[in-house]
Amino acid sequence: MSHRAIVEKAINTIKFLSVDGIQTAKSGHPGLPMGTAGIGYAVFMHCLKFNPKNPGWFNRDRFILSGGHGSMLMYSLLHLTGYDLPLEALKNFRQWGSITPGHPEYGMTPGIEVTTGPLGQGFANGVGMAIAEAHLAAKFNRPGYKMIDHHVYAIVTDGDLMEGVASESASLAGHLKLGKLIYFYDDNRISIDGSTDLTFTEDRAKRFEAYGWHVSHVNDSFDIDALVQAVEAAKADPRPSLIIVRTKIGQGLPTVEGTAGAHGNPPGWDEIDQAKQNVGWPVEPRFYIPDDVREHFQSKIIEGRELETTWEEQFAQYHLAYPELAVELRRRIAGILPDDWEDALPSFEPNEKGMATRSASGKVINALAGVLPELMGGSADLAPSNMTWIEGERDFQAEHPEGRNIHFGVREHGMGAIVNGMAVHGGLLPYGGTFLVFSDYMRGAIRLSALSAYHSIWVLTHDSIGVGEDGPTHQPVEHVTSLRLIPDLITIRPSDANETAQAWRFAIQHKGPVALVLTRQNTATIDRQLYTDAEELSKGAYVLADFGGKTPELILMASGSEVNLILKAAENLAAEGLSVRVVSFPSWELFDKQDQDYKDRIFPPFVKKRLAVEAGTTLGWERWVGDDGLVIGIDQFGASAPLSVVMEKYGLSVGNITKTALKLCQ
Repeated sequence: MSHRAIVEKAINTIKFLSVDGIQTAKSGHPGLPMGTAGIGYAVFMHCLKFNPKNPGWFNRDRFILSGGHGSMLMYSLLHLTGYDLPLEALKNFRQWGSITPGHPEYGMTPGIEVTTGPLGQGFANGVGMAIAEAHLAAKFNRPGYKMIDHHVYAIVTDGDLMEGVASESASLAGHLKLGKLIYFYDDNRISIDGSTDLTFTEDRAKRFEAYGWHVSHVNDSFDIDALVQAVEAAKADPRPSLIIVRTKIGQGLPTVEGTAGAHGNPPGWDEIDQAKQNVGWPVEPRFYIPDDVREHFQSKIIEGRELETTWEEQFAQYHLAYPELAVELRRRIAGILPDDWEDALPSFEPNEKGMATRSASGKVINALAGVLPELMGGSADLAPSNMTWIEGERDFQAEHPEGRNIHFGVREHGMGAIVNGMAVHGGLLPYGGTFLVFSDYMRGAIRLSALSAYHSIWVLTHDSIGVGEDGPTHQPVEHVTSLRLIPDLITIRPSDANETAQAWRFAIQHKGPVALVLTRQNTATIDRQLYTDAEELSKGAYVLADFGGKTPELILMASGSEVNLILKAAENLAAEGLSVRVVSFPSWELFDKQDQDYKDRIFPPFVKKRLAVEAGTTLGWERWVGDDGLVIGIDQFGASAPLSVVMEKYGLSVGNITKTALKLCQ
């Protein structure tokens, strides 16, 4: 059989495996796999550097299907090229307990690099991966030893390019000249509502040229030679590349080809059978893979093993020439923290004036940066306010990829998705900072970090109405509660500088995302000789002190800056003859992970009088205060006024806490 014939046969195999899976599930999106099977074939068989038997090989090229609704394309390619994805998994597409979910999920399916589906996220994740590759290459490569040298490929869609998160990240990628990015644009000009002429008529090529991208065109998505040539031209250009490929959604499906009907509806067996007959493909069996096609695809197993073996052999020589760099690179690839890194965590002396927890966070970042070279990040144009700058380090720019400080610009959502891409790439501990109120702008990325257990650290400052004069537009009220609603996201609101250091300690060690919620205003540094050590933060809630007796009549609990308020209120209440327990409660999620015995020791069930204080919405605190307790919080928007005035007006004062507690205990 000629090479041309086997290629055509291989592409048909991809297409029909995909639609057989979709129709078997009676659910899915046939349009993208049918229209882009040629692109998938070209990338996996001619462009992508990978080892299917070791999907985690560090110097592999990364491939992202940003239009994650077309997931059966990925599953078909992964199965055919030899990943540990059996045919049975394709037959169980979108079913309970399968490893082939409706949209690709990182950590579930071998070969899936990131979770995609929410459009634009994969596009931006790839930018983060390219930043990681460029930075690590600058740090570790030496003449004759390109130990870090790989590309990031993606298939992106009309929908991806419409999303703001893609625009944000594309703009930054062009500025940074991330030449290892090569994206195929599936230009089928169809959206769910119909033709993209309804909403999307700008010149996309000129738009990306304006961003600073290299742009090229391929007019036939099944012209493998043209696709490969476009990739070679992209590799030769120092800019990120967008290859605009004219495709036809659902190509080959006789009645819905080129229409919105091909996007997200199973075509039906009659439609599929006619498509197969039109190209001389057997109708039965379903999920048919010709032997010669399987052999053709699985040549990638041998090739991949050889690629990794060659890299390992070069690494052995690299280790001889640069032993310290080699050991450090191995450590970072493995995600192992250096010995005794925690010794660098600063300890803060008691101080009534104290400092803002954002300031403490900045000191912690700089203390850890010296012992954790993988720590890298920045802010959405707020570094001086978020305190995220690593002193003595360059900013990451095209001319200085070794820099560790990233200027994300005013691009919160792009920043979030880029940080996720950096995290999943490996070799880095990335963080991204903004004001807590603007976490709304990046919520999609934060949610995916939790769903996928990315080790992303979110630095969210200016955490309450304590922002003061900036007013309700900049005063977060519902945001901490909103973050707590996200499953598997750990939200920590530390009370003082030492709790902030411990919050960072947890965030560095935790294998998942952590949101650090930090104050703008000063908060007293608690005397840990008098009160419980801040290391107890890792339990989510702990007893700071018991006032007026060993058996508490009342429990005061708070997070963040309000802990200082309840400490002072407890002193007043003890003077009134009450026995009061003060609980610092920085993280609901961490406390919820403790066993019932610990929870009952912190909150004895017999103590019904409980008062929670937090400068945010009260929703959720009823779980901890119970039916007989009260919550002091803010269930309305704030106001523009000086900090002290705003806090007093909204009841966040020692006097109001004392008064409310006395009334509760009557």
